[in-house]
Amino acid sequence: MRITILGPLAAGSATIGGTRLRWLLARLALAGGRAVTVEELTDALWPEAVPADPANAVQSLVSRLRRALPSPSALESVPGGYRLTAVTDAAEFEQLVRQAAATPDPATSATLLRQALELWHGPALADVTAAPFATGHAARLEESRLSAIEDLAEADLTLADLRGAPGLSELVARLSELTVRHPLRERLHATRIRALHAAGRTAEALAAYEHLRHALADELGADPGPDLRALHLDLLRATPSPPPRTNLRAPLTSFVGRTTEIDRILGQLRHHRLVTLVGPGGAGKTRLATTVAALVLDPDRTPADDLREGAWVVELAAVSDPGDVAPAVQAVLGAAPPLRPPSDTMGRLAEALSGGPVLLVLDNCEHLLDAAARLADDLLGRCPELTVLATSREPLGIAGEALSPVGPLPLDLAARLFVERAAAADPSFEPGPQVAEICRRLDGLPLAIELAAARLRSLTLSQVAERLDDRFALLTGGSRTSLPRHQTLRAVVAWSWDLADDGERALAERLSVFPGTFDAAAAGCVGASLDALAALVDKSLLQQAPGGRYRMLETIREFALERLVADGGAVAARDAHAAYFLRLAETAEPHLRGGGQREWINRLIGEHDNLLAALHHAAAREDADTAVRLAAALGQFWMTWGNNSDSVGWLRMALAVPGPAPARARTIATAVFLTNSAFGGTANGPGEVLEGIQELIDAIDPDDDHPLLALIEPALGLFTDDDALGLAAVERNLHHPDPWTRAVLRMARGALLENRGDTRGMRADLLVAEAELAALGEHWARSQALTILAGSHVLLGEFDRAVTALETAIELIRALDSANATGHQRVWLAGARILRGEVARGQAELRELADTPPRGWNASSVAFAQLELGDLARREGDLTEAARLYATSSRTIERLPVVAPQFHALIQAQRAHLSAELGDVTDATRRVRDAVEEALSVKDMPVLATIGVGAAAVWAARGEAARAARVLGATEQLRGLPAVHHPDVIALSARLRAELGEAAFDKEYAEGRDLTREQAVSQVRDLG
Repeated sequence: MRITILGPLAAGSATIGGTRLRWLLARLALAGGRAVTVEELTDALWPEAVPADPANAVQSLVSRLRRALPSPSALESVPGGYRLTAVTDAAEFEQLVRQAAATPDPATSATLLRQALELWHGPALADVTAAPFATGHAARLEESRLSAIEDLAEADLTLADLRGAPGLSELVARLSELTVRHPLRERLHATRIRALHAAGRTAEALAAYEHLRHALADELGADPGPDLRALHLDLLRATPSPPPRTNLRAPLTSFVGRTTEIDRILGQLRHHRLVTLVGPGGAGKTRLATTVAALVLDPDRTPADDLREGAWVVELAAVSDPGDVAPAVQAVLGAAPPLRPPSDTMGRLAEALSGGPVLLVLDNCEHLLDAAARLADDLLGRCPELTVLATSREPLGIAGEALSPVGPLPLDLAARLFVERAAAADPSFEPGPQVAEICRRLDGLPLAIELAAARLRSLTLSQVAERLDDRFALLTGGSRTSLPRHQTLRAVVAWSWDLADDGERALAERLSVFPGTFDAAAAGCVGASLDALAALVDKSLLQQAPGGRYRMLETIREFALERLVADGGAVAARDAHAAYFLRLAETAEPHLRGGGQREWINRLIGEHDNLLAALHHAAAREDADTAVRLAAALGQFWMTWGNNSDSVGWLRMALAVPGPAPARARTIATAVFLTNSAFGGTANGPGEVLEGIQELIDAIDPDDDHPLLALIEPALGLFTDDDALGLAAVERNLHHPDPWTRAVLRMARGALLENRGDTRGMRADLLVAEAELAALGEHWARSQALTILAGSHVLLGEFDRAVTALETAIELIRALDSANATGHQRVWLAGARILRGEVARGQAELRELADTPPRGWNASSVAFAQLELGDLARREGDLTEAARLYATSSRTIERLPVVAPQFHALIQAQRAHLSAELGDVTDATRRVRDAVEEALSVKDMPVLATIGVGAAAVWAARGEAARAARVLGATEQLRGLPAVHHPDVIALSARLRAELGEAAFDKEYAEGRDLTREQAVSQVRDLG
C-alpha cells in the first residue's frame, strides 16, 4: 500500500474522510513504519481537550481507519501502540535525493533529482495543516524540496556548456524565476550568478549580487555568506572597472513609504523630460529624488525604458549667486575639456550630457528659479537624451514641465518613520499612543518627525508630545552635516517664508486664522483673491485640498499665526473669520430640515473646524451676540450629525458668554443644550436637565414657530417617560406650519406609543412620518423613522421589509456623512438578516462589527454587536462562547460615561436565559429581577417585554410551565404585538406546549395576554 503526503493526503485509491482519521493516517505515515505509542497519538490528535479514555478513543479511530484502508492488515497493533506498514512518496523522494547525492555523474544525478521532484503534487501535508504535528514535518519536507531544486540547478549548470551552449539561457531564466520566488536563498542566487557569468552576462551577475546584498540587509540585517562573497570577488577580478556613472551617495537611513509617489515619478519620467518635485520644506523632496535616481540606474528594479546610463545630482542649496548654477553642474560632471574657451560652460555641459540617456537632478531650486529654469531649458534643448528631475518649493515654470507634488506622509507611514528614527536615537524606545499624536500635529512632515524623534535622546515620548505647542523651540538640533536651514524646524519654514513677497506673507498670516480647510469664498473674508491663493500654493505655503479647497500645514500655520499676533492683526482677522462663518451657519440652518439637508450638512461638516474656531473666538472676545447666534444656528446640525455629547460643552460655553444676544437665538440654543444634555450623556444630573427644560417650556413665546421649539415638550415626555405629557404636547403642535416639524412630531408620538407598548399605533404614525419625510427629501429623521419601523417589521415576521428599511436608513445617514457611525442600524440589520435565513452573512457582519468596529463607533454599538453574537451562540448551543460574549458585552458598555438603563436590562435578561439553560435558576432569577427594575426605571414596555421572556424561561426552569406560559402571554400585552417570530419565544413556546399540551398552553397564554398593563407588569415582575 502506498501513502502520498507530498500534496493531498491519499491511501492508494481509498478516500479517507473525517479530520481526525486523516490526522491519524498522516501521523502514522510520518513514522516511516515505526511503532507510534498511544500517548504520542493522543497528543497528535487531541492537543487541547484529551478524551476521558484516550486508549479507547485511539483504538476506535484506528478501527475506523483500518476499515477505510485498501490494505487493512497494513495497520497493525503492537504493544503500547500501532504501526502502519506502507510506502510513502516522502520516503521515495528522500531515497532518490540520497542516490543523486551519492552519484558522481551530473547527468544521472539530474535525472534522479527530476524523478524525486515529480513526486510533489502540492505542499506537503496540504490538507492536514491544522494538525499540530504537521507544521514541523511540512517545513522539514519543504526544506528538503528546496535543497533538491538547488542540487538540480547545480547539476544542470555543470552539464551546460560554459561557452554559452544551448540550454544555458533556459537555465538562467529558470533560476531567475526561482530566485524571485525564494528571494533570500543564497545558494540559488549563487547558482544564478555563476550561470549569468557563464553566459557572458557578467555585468548582470554583478548587479544580481548587489540586489541580493541589499535584500539581505533590508530583510535580515545580514551580509551575504562567505561563499557568495568569494564568488563576487572572483567576478570583480574578471571584470574591468567601469567608469563612474553617478555621484549618488549610499543612504545612511532607511527610506519609508512614498511607493505611490515613486511610481508616479517614474511614469512621468517616461513621458516628460523635465519633472519637478514641488512641496513644502521638510517634505522629503531631496530624498525622494535621489531614491528615484538610484532606481533608474538599477536594471533589476527598473523597466528597460526607465534605465539611464548615468544619474547626477547637483545640490543647489548652498549656491546663492544665480551665475554659479551652471558652474555647480560643471563641478559635478567634471566637464572641462582643455580646448574649450572658459566662457563656453554650457557647451561643455552639453557635451558631457550628450553621451546617452542621462538623468540630471537639480536639487533645491526655489531660491534660484530663473537661473535653474534657464539652465534646464538650455540643456534639454541641446541634449536630446537628457532628462531633468528638479526639486523646488515652487515650479520652474517653463514649457514641458511636469509637476509632481510631494506632500506629507500618511499617518501610518509617518508613525513608522518616527519609530525607526526614535529607535536609532534611543535603543530602549518603546512606541506609545503619543506617536500618532506627534505625527499628526507635525503634519506628517519627514524632517519635523526626524527632529522630534531625535529629541528622545533627552526627553520622554510624553514630554515631546506635550511640548509641541512650542514646536519651534523644541525641534532643533538636526544633523550637523545638514545646511543650517535644515537643522531646525523654524529655519525650514523661515526659508520658505522669505521666498514670498510682502503681500504674500501678509495674506498667509491672515489665512492662519483658518484651523481647517477652506474654499476661495471663505478666504475672501480676509482679503484673498484666487490669484493670491494660487501664488501661495505655488510657493508651498498653502496646500490644495480635495473639493477645490485649501489648507495650511499646521507647522506653517503656527509660524504665520505667530507673526500675525506680533503684527497686531490677529483680532481683526479672527473677527472677519467669525463673521463669515456666522453668516454661513445662519444661512444653512433652515435648509437642514428638507431637501437641501444633505448638501448643507456635508458643507457644515467640511467647515466644522472653522465654525468651532469662530465660536471659541467669539467666547474669548465676550461677543455674546456672535456666540449665541452661532450656537443656535448649529444646534440642529450637531443633533443631526450625532454630536450630542460634544455639543453640550460648546452650547454651554456659548450660553455662558456675558452680554446681550437675541432672545430667540438664546432660547433655541438653550433648547438644544438641554435636549442634548438629556439624550447625549453628560455630567448634568437628570434633575437639573428636567428643571431646565420645564423652565424653558414656560419661557417659550407661544407665537414662535421655530421647528425645534415645537419639539421641546415632546422631548421632555420621552426623557421623563411621561407618555401622557408627551402625547398631549404632540397633539397641540400637529398643526405646525412646517411639514418637517409635523413629520417629526408624528415620529415622537410613535416613539411614545412604542414605549407604552402600543406597537400598532407606533407603526401607523411612523409609516405616515416616513412617507412625509421622504417626500421632503429629508435624510436624518427619515433614517430614524425607518430604524424604529424595522423593529416592528421584525416582530411581525416581515424580515424582508426590515432588511430593506435598515439598508435604506444606513444609506440615508451615510449620504449625510460617509464617516458617520451607523452602529445600531448595522447591528440590527445583521440580526434581521439572520432571522431572514442569512445566518452566515449576518454572523460574519456581527463579528466584523464587534472585532473591528468602524471609525466613529462608540462602545454601545460594539457591545450591542457582542450581545447579538452571544444570543446567536446560546441559541446554537455553544453556551461557553455565549457566556464569554455576554461578559465581554458587559465590560464594553462600562466604558461609556452614561449608559441607558434599557441596555443594562437587555444584557441581564439574556444572561438570565443562559443561566436558566445552565441550570443555575438562582442566578437567572437575580438577573431577571435586576433587569426588570432597570426597565421600569424608564417605563420602557418593549424592553420589559423582552425581559419578560427571560422571566418565563426562569419559571420554565423551575418546572412551573403554566406560570411560564402566562408570563409569556403577558409579554405580548406589554409590547402590543405577539413576538411569534422571536427565536427565544419560539423555542420557549414549543417547550411549554410539549409540557402542557396545546389547549392548556393556549389557555394560560391567553390569560396573560388579556391582563391589564399594570397586571402584565406585575406578572413579569413577580418571580416568587
